[in-house]
Amino acid sequence: MLEAVTMNSPPSPTRRSLETLLESGLFSGRWLMAPFYVGLLLALVLLLIVFLRELVEGVPAALQSEEQAILLVLSLVDLSLAGNLILIVTFSGYENFVSKMHMQNHVDRPAWMGAVDFSGMKLKLIGSIVAISAISLLRAFMQMSEADSAADAAAPDTVKLAWMIGLHLTFVVSGVLFAMMDWISEKSHGMAAHRSHAREG
Repeated sequence: MLEAVTMNSPPSPTRRSLETLLESGLFSGRWLMAPFYVGLLLALVLLLIVFLRELVEGVPAALQSEEQAILLVLSLVDLSLAGNLILIVTFSGYENFVSKMHMQNHVDRPAWMGAVDFSGMKLKLIGSIVAISAISLLRAFMQMSEADSAADAAAPDTVKLAWMIGLHLTFVVSGVLFAMMDWISEKSHGMAAHRSHAREG
């Protein structure tokens, strides 16, 4: 009986204060993730520099050949998709793990900000990776086609191309599996909520 009373007794003020202090410290630790997202923005600046360099260096060749123009466009699209991927991870990750951005009334606020949870961020992430992989694969095919049409072309690197195809298929399968796992999880949560409501009724 004495053990039961001891177990059910409220915690002491000292213990409560220590627990509150520990929880506050752990909760404030989320700000340690903020430098990661600042670093991603710096990576976005680096990607912009690469984009501008690719544009400046590729325009003269693109004006002389249709294939070179298509390759330049694919390279620029590839870089822009990588930039979009960085923004998705930065905004969604910051709002999910650090703090909400108080930009609700900003006219340029993207519609998906604040509405993408960790599950949605995973799907957007894998979707962007699949798109980038597809663009890179298409660009590799274009480069092989251009090399085949050249008189002094070397043999195409079929091993590298096979690896790229394998990686692309892996990304596609991973995306499908992620979507299936999220669908199963949502379905199980829905069934659990339905059972809970049924019991309360």
